[in-house]
Amino acid sequence: MAPWNARRTGYYFVLVAATTLVFTLTYNYGMATLEDRPQPLYRSLEIVFQTYTTTGYGEDAPWETLEMNLLMIGMQLAGIGLILTAADVFAVPWLRTALEPSPPTSARDLEDHVVICEYTPRGEAFIAELESRSGEYVVVEPELETATDLHGAGYRVVHGDPESIDVLERVGLEAATAIVADSTDDRNASIALSSREVNPTVRVVTLVEDRTLEEYHWIAGADEVLSPRQLLGESLARRVPTAVTTVVDDRVAIGEDLELVELVVEEGSDLCRRTVADVGFRAAFGVDVVGVWFDGTFESPIDPTAELAAGTRLLVAGEPDRVARLQEELTSSVTQFSPQRVVIAGYGEAGSVAAAAFADTSSSVTVLDLEERSDVDIVGDARRPAVLSEAGIEDASAVIVTVGDDTSAVFTTLVARDLNPEATILVRANDAENEGKLYRAGADYVQSLATVSGRMLASTIFEDEEVLAFDTQIDVVRTPAGRLAGRTLAESAVRSETGCTVLAVVKGGRGDDEHETITDFDPHSFRLEADDDVILAGTDESVRAFEERYLNLE
Repeated sequence: MAPWNARRTGYYFVLVAATTLVFTLTYNYGMATLEDRPQPLYRSLEIVFQTYTTTGYGEDAPWETLEMNLLMIGMQLAGIGLILTAADVFAVPWLRTALEPSPPTSARDLEDHVVICEYTPRGEAFIAELESRSGEYVVVEPELETATDLHGAGYRVVHGDPESIDVLERVGLEAATAIVADSTDDRNASIALSSREVNPTVRVVTLVEDRTLEEYHWIAGADEVLSPRQLLGESLARRVPTAVTTVVDDRVAIGEDLELVELVVEEGSDLCRRTVADVGFRAAFGVDVVGVWFDGTFESPIDPTAELAAGTRLLVAGEPDRVARLQEELTSSVTQFSPQRVVIAGYGEAGSVAAAAFADTSSSVTVLDLEERSDVDIVGDARRPAVLSEAGIEDASAVIVTVGDDTSAVFTTLVARDLNPEATILVRANDAENEGKLYRAGADYVQSLATVSGRMLASTIFEDEEVLAFDTQIDVVRTPAGRLAGRTLAESAVRSETGCTVLAVVKGGRGDDEHETITDFDPHSFRLEADDDVILAGTDESVRAFEERYLNLE
């Protein structure tokens, strides 16, 4: 029985006992003083239960006084209420349990699947990544109520203990591609040990919250140990331009002559506040802009009238020297010689990593946290304006918010934006669904821990696809040309129809001989052939749209 149902049952019996006691004493007193018919207390108790259960009380009827008749009416109404309450407490949960489909306890029919041990928001993001790639999975969830809800929502879930060898055998771990342990740090190590006993060759991926415990996951047999919070802290720190960092965050090399790079428009640069059409990236720099992030939303293709405001992130594909020339134009012509002031609110795993990233820079960093620690400069609640002011928020050029929960992060962002409208505010969100709320609160950049974790897992499991960065939600995928064969890219309108950008063509990609990767081609005249592969860049949704439109998928 669930804890809440157990409490409801307890409350119901207390209510029955209390009302029964009150009515028995009152009825017994009324019969003696108002009706002048004294009787034993147990006789009054019998009348109370006869009234509750509507089985009759003819021995004492009728009553001569108004008070006793009113008392009986009250007892009758109370009895009806207790009966209805009993139905809600006992019958309804029983019917729900009887009629609701129970989660299965085995999934032996799967092959080449991923076993996900316990359901979390991180696992939800990973499941979305798996589904976008048509990957098979099964979730092992120890909580019956959670497993039942997931089963009802259409997830492939098995109820059981992920540390149990028997349960892992029942989810077909012998035929699985990988197992992902996404529970507490100690349970993840135990799951790794159980996995090795069931299938010594299966790929074991564990997530760790405390990096100091990472070693024990390796000892337990993990093939990959991922620390999303550490990556997220480093990534947030990279968003703060300093004297020793670059606006180029991530690069993916495609062949020898093409790279995919994320660039940031800096305040004071020659291209800042110009429209996409006005800049003319292809004509002016010889590069293709795959897409642009506006307030955290990736847009591809790009509206030519869109303005490149300061902080806008561009995903650019081109030859390295041409990308470098564009980078120079996006960099501010005004150099800041004074050290920047950075305030970090929240000194957990992500916050401490972010602070460490500034160790070799000229930036002045102030760390704020609720708990007093050796590296914490200000102790207090980041949601309080006075505490943020003490940390120097008014003079900060950047604020990194990595507080414990999203509700606190939203309020901290509101306060920080009000105290310093010019600061760059970068926020860690635990759940992806809160990203929009944080942007509306005033954040300039938001990273979801769940999304970062899901993409880390996808990049680890699907080694044939390259993820540009775990926070960008952009994939670089190699796929057959499919229905593009015999047509030019301009004729097919790949970008406008799907949102994907074709970065390169691998000639004879389906054969066994050496391939030629072509990155410089005319989309209006270059025709693809049936055995060619194309290298795409796009979001999960746009890649899926490409597959549905141009590939013969079953």
